[in-house]
Amino acid sequence: MNREQSLQNLREHPSIDVLVIGGGVNGIGTFRDLALQGVRVALVEKADFCSGASAGSSHMLHGGIRYLENGEFRLVREALHERNLLLKNAPHYAKPLPTTIPVFRWFSGLFNAPLKFLGILEKPSERGAIVIKLGLMMYDWFTGAQQTMPFHDFNMKSKSLKRYPSMNKDIVCTATYYDAYMPYPERLCIEMLNDATHASPQAVALNYCGVVEGNREHVVVEDALTGERITLKPNVVINAAGPWIDFVNRAIGAETGFIGGTKGSHIIVDHPELHTATGGAEIFFENEDGRIVLIFPYMGKVMIGTTDIRIENPEDARCTDDEVAYMIDLVKRVFPTIHVGTEHIVFKFTGVRPLPSTKDNRTGAISRDHSISTLEAGAHFDYPVHSLIGGKWTTFRAFSEQAADISLININKSRKVDTSGLSIGGGRDYPKTSDQQQVWLERLQSETELERTHLLMLFERYGTHAEAVAKFMSAGNDAPLKNLPHYTRREIIFLAQTEAIVHIDDFLLRRSLVAMLGQAKEGVMDEVGQALSEGLGWTPEQQASEIQHAKAVLKERHDVLLA
Repeated sequence: MNREQSLQNLREHPSIDVLVIGGGVNGIGTFRDLALQGVRVALVEKADFCSGASAGSSHMLHGGIRYLENGEFRLVREALHERNLLLKNAPHYAKPLPTTIPVFRWFSGLFNAPLKFLGILEKPSERGAIVIKLGLMMYDWFTGAQQTMPFHDFNMKSKSLKRYPSMNKDIVCTATYYDAYMPYPERLCIEMLNDATHASPQAVALNYCGVVEGNREHVVVEDALTGERITLKPNVVINAAGPWIDFVNRAIGAETGFIGGTKGSHIIVDHPELHTATGGAEIFFENEDGRIVLIFPYMGKVMIGTTDIRIENPEDARCTDDEVAYMIDLVKRVFPTIHVGTEHIVFKFTGVRPLPSTKDNRTGAISRDHSISTLEAGAHFDYPVHSLIGGKWTTFRAFSEQAADISLININKSRKVDTSGLSIGGGRDYPKTSDQQQVWLERLQSETELERTHLLMLFERYGTHAEAVAKFMSAGNDAPLKNLPHYTRREIIFLAQTEAIVHIDDFLLRRSLVAMLGQAKEGVMDEVGQALSEGLGWTPEQQASEIQHAKAVLKERHDVLLA
């Protein structure tokens, strides 16, 4: 993706079939789907790609076992189906994850579902072993035909404590089942964008380009870097702005009240004892206030989350001190002897879920299902505006397919490509077995003469897309960064030139896990800035300005202070 070429494309060809507003996973998924159908489609995102709600997730790919209690069987069935497709289509970014539920009661919660359905239960009683067992049996049943992962099992107290010695001795048993997680959700979005633009010269994606106004025929977008405005004439608009959907509709001339977002925050802690205590499994449980929370071993660190707090303006979303205290305290529920303090935190992040507007006071009861609310052509605009409400990471492909199909009907075109079996980025031609991976690495080593250990690291980071990265690295003088030796100068240059990097924080937060894993130190910032300067042609003054910008973003948004 070359940003200047994309801008020039829109300047020269402002008439487009479908304009997608919002570069989160639902917008990107819809953009990719339409590009594969040969549609003239453009995507604009006011910030960086995958920097809003899609970056604030718990990194889970799951069916949502707790949604069964709300009677959302269709959503759970769809989510499990889509989870299994992602494990197949993006094996480099979708990984199986054992998930353990510590259970403190046997019979509690048997009437949760009917009482919640009747609306007379605000805070459900604690879910006991019988309720959890029934839920997991249904969960297994939904995936029985595919059976991509083992079915659940229950372990009594003695066996559970043997596996998890630090776990609360008040448990009666544990239940373990399998879901999946995403180590690099932002990179999954970037690879889908690249797949789309490589598949179709008519597909254009622009970050840092937001909608500023509109009228009956046109939508005006503004380049955040230069202030240049471009007037586009779409036949269809897909509003995939997530928690900003109503703000976008207002900007183009329609007052809507579709979204009632809630904020979910997480912290990342560097805590080897807690990491060991999880036994390699996500610990998924009900906190004392009834909120479902998690302790997740993540890339050598531990992710703790999450909260569920109503918020009006997503721009105001920050992880607050009260939320931090809540997340630190929830660890005691399961691991009472392990001390976690603010000194262990290396990163904080938050996102606003684009949930449908509702008067229900129970934020946890608001559906995570997806829907499309349409402003038909004629009332406000000459083009229809389809707003994508709700949804979750796991179901993005199905939601994108639904949005693409509606758009195709609007422009009188038919579907040519089914995305359900389509590999994503580095998941294409992915060697599945250890032996196949060794053969793949040996071939690449002979072609690039890079060290096997470094090629393995690239493979884990990019899947088979590592081949393009490695060949670029080996084509010139390269060296590891002194303060970040698992990255090299030319690897960062490659990302700068092919993945629409605009700012240093784009690399630190969304093209890599450097910031999230607490590695964004002062020396790292300088070296990354120098490599990006080479790749993007920055002047020394621009480089210095970008470093200061990145520091401000990390401090303001993630409470990261460089030292």
